[in-house]
Amino acid sequence: QVRLVESGGGLVQAGNSLRLSCVASREIGNIITMGWFRQPAGKEREFVAATTMTGHSTYYADSKKGRFTISRPTVENEITVYLQMNDLNPEDTAVYYCASSFRYSPATGLVGQTDFYNFWGQGTQVTVSS
Repeated sequence: QVRLVESGGGLVQAGNSLRLSCVASREIGNIITMGWFRQPAGKEREFVAATTMTGHSTYYADSKKGRFTISRPTVENEITVYLQMNDLNPEDTAVYYCASSFRYSPATGLVGQTDFYNFWGQGTQVTVSS
């Protein structure tokens, strides 16, 4: 089992930035890909960004390119990966989830699917006020 814990969410004004953190622990040895998703209230979960553990491959939803940046994971006893979000707007309001996968794919379309991932965190709320 992999345990994922997100943090860094909160209330922020439009135009500002926020950095989310995800820490993966326990059975992390086989993780290959780490991803971020978000779910606005009443809507489906959507892909934001992902990275392989080496950072060699990064993936972004087209609408997130330029404003969102996923970090290369750092590994000690745990895996830490960040999501830097800039120039936030109210449409970015959502619960943001971190996920881990034992798989690799060069295809963003596949990496951006929720069933590509094996474990999920509980999520952190991001609210952007206008």
